[in-house]
Order: sequence, then C-alpha cells, then structure tokens
Amino acid sequence: MDRITKLKEFLQANPADSFLKHALALEYIKIEDDKTAREIFEEILTQDPGYIGSYYHLAKLLERTGDTNAAIQWYEKGMEAAKKAGDNHAFGELRSAYEELTF
Repeated sequence: MDRITKLKEFLQANPADSFLKHALALEYIKIEDDKTAREIFEEILTQDPGYIGSYYHLAKLLERTGDTNAAIQWYEKGMEAAKKAGDNHAFGELRSAYEELTF
C-alpha cells in the first residue's frame, strides 16, 4: 500500500492530526501535486496555526511555484508563530529562508 493511501487511512481515524496532514502534504510534493499539498498545508495552518513546521514547507512550495508574495507572507506568519511558541530554531530557519528570498 502506498504512503498516501496509508496516511489517508490514519487520517480517517484521526482527522484533526496535524502531523499526519503534514506528512500527507509532503507526500503530495514528492509526486509533484503542488496544488493538493498547498491546500493541505493551508488547512493545517488555518486549523492549527501553532504547527510551526508547515509554515516553512508551504512557503518553500509557494516560492518554488513562483508565488513569491504569498511565500513572503507565510514566512512572516511562520516567524511570528515560531517567536510566540519560543521555537528559536524554527524562527531562524524561517528568517533565513525569508531573507534569502527578499534580499
């Protein structure tokens, strides 16, 4: 059974699990289904804005697909969320990616 099918099964039992959703979005990136991955990341961050890891991956996806303005906005939201959570490592990664894109 492929990973996407397995993750969807797990999500049926735990539909609000941000970790499972994040893993599913990453699997969609692997098969180059950026639209579905983006929708999942946005769903995660709408329902669970404290799920810091998804900010970076969503912004990177947007950056790669040419939606620079949206990528910048998600990096900024991610830095804000990371700072609020006291996650200095994530903040640093988000800031570095943001600065690389904007400078």
